Amino acid sequence: MKPEAIEPFFATLAAANPQPQTELQYTSVFELLAAVLLSAQATDVGVNKATKRLFALAPTPQKMLDLGLDQVTELIRTIGLFRTKAKNLLATCRILVEQHGGRVPRSREALQALPGVGRKTANVVLNVAFGEPTMAVDTHVFRVANRTGLAPGRNPLEVETRLLQRIPPRYLEGAHHWLILHGRYVCLARSPRCDACAVRRWCDEGASTMPQGESR
Repeated sequence: MKPEAIEPFFATLAAANPQPQTELQYTSVFELLAAVLLSAQATDVGVNKATKRLFALAPTPQKMLDLGLDQVTELIRTIGLFRTKAKNLLATCRILVEQHGGRVPRSREALQALPGVGRKTANVVLNVAFGEPTMAVDTHVFRVANRTGLAPGRNPLEVETRLLQRIPPRYLEGAHHWLILHGRYVCLARSPRCDACAVRRWCDEGASTMPQGESR
């Protein structure tokens, strides 16, 4: 993607969705952290179904610990890798209670020290909960960044680094959501909906398939 295409690319996404939001349901920073931790290799819809029951019983780290491993495991068993995630969630809750006063830390280092929390999860929490201009690169963001030519990279860290370098600062806070939603609903993995894509003209792959006579 040419540098001059980046501004209209994001301006178009922003105009269509001025206040993008995560599709995970939560009412606190802790619930956001727990939901993102549980969302690996799972859909937001599936996570929301499980956390609706889970958060009703345990909306804080201490209450989650009080539930215990067996009950947490049972409540999230519809989510992929539920046994490992239940153990990580409780281990994270213990650290939050014992080391952070039951609060979610705001630093990347402290977040990534929590069991089950990698760089992507930390970036989501920093961006969504604290408004920091981070880029969480999941499969959707990775695909869109490479397919459009916005930030080609061989791995998520390369893509993240290039996105932070190329995206204009005023779009950084919402860029994570715009790219995820675009990949989830338009720029699909197997059959991208180029005919319904509002930013097709600036996309390296999409523009190459535009009918003759239509300009980029």
